[in-house]
Amino acid sequence: MTEWHEQGSLPDKRRVAASFSRAADSYDSVAALQRSVGIELLARLPVQLAPQRWLDLGCGTGHFSRVLAARYPQAEGVALDLAEGMLRHARPLGGARRFVAGDAESLPLRDGCVDLIFSSLAVQWCADFTSVLGEARRALKPGGVLAFSSLCVGTLQELRDSWQAVDGFVHVNRFRRFSEYQQLCADSGLQLLGLERKAQSLHFSDLRQLTHELKALGAHNLNPGRPDGLTGRARIRALVEAYEQFRQPQGLPATYQVVYGVLQKPL
Repeated sequence: MTEWHEQGSLPDKRRVAASFSRAADSYDSVAALQRSVGIELLARLPVQLAPQRWLDLGCGTGHFSRVLAARYPQAEGVALDLAEGMLRHARPLGGARRFVAGDAESLPLRDGCVDLIFSSLAVQWCADFTSVLGEARRALKPGGVLAFSSLCVGTLQELRDSWQAVDGFVHVNRFRRFSEYQQLCADSGLQLLGLERKAQSLHFSDLRQLTHELKALGAHNLNPGRPDGLTGRARIRALVEAYEQFRQPQGLPATYQVVYGVLQKPL
């Protein structure tokens, strides 16, 4: 068993939904990584793909719903997210025909109704990725494509290691191992067109800038069992000193291990 599957190691869905709902208004201002990852995922879509209906799974503020609508103007778009606050933000901006509150592990869609499921940086919050893949297989038409990006172990490792040096508590969200993505995709009943892990680093002038961005994204520590209460000044000073050991000429690095997967339902 990996740390991802350990009892009590995951944030519950209500906490995730509430955190991202609160972040809806600030999310786009700090979502540079999310934009670049989504653009890279779009580039991995099969060029011959011409969906009649697409699903933006974990649509967030709807940025990529609008991109998909422009890319496939004849298609009907559905935008789905667990966070009601994100949907309230996205709906007036358009892009999709329908905006739906729903769970990737139990899609409110009938069998074989979509040609493309696009999901960028959402499924890392799903405890049961097997169910995500099973639901995608069910909802896709034969020949339909699931394209997802996610995060795996090694993400924010600099922050994790710095906290470990300070107090040993888990202050950073846990993620699956890349090997788990490999195994689960291989066992999904979908044809694997591509699966890749790619490191991407952001740089920050100081630790405060990084933690502000994580909070604005709604992606700060959502682990159950995380330390409660305000973090003491002495611990923050110790954290800053520990993180400074990672400083590079461009600034303090925050490395994301991004997983890109493209799978197709057999004909």
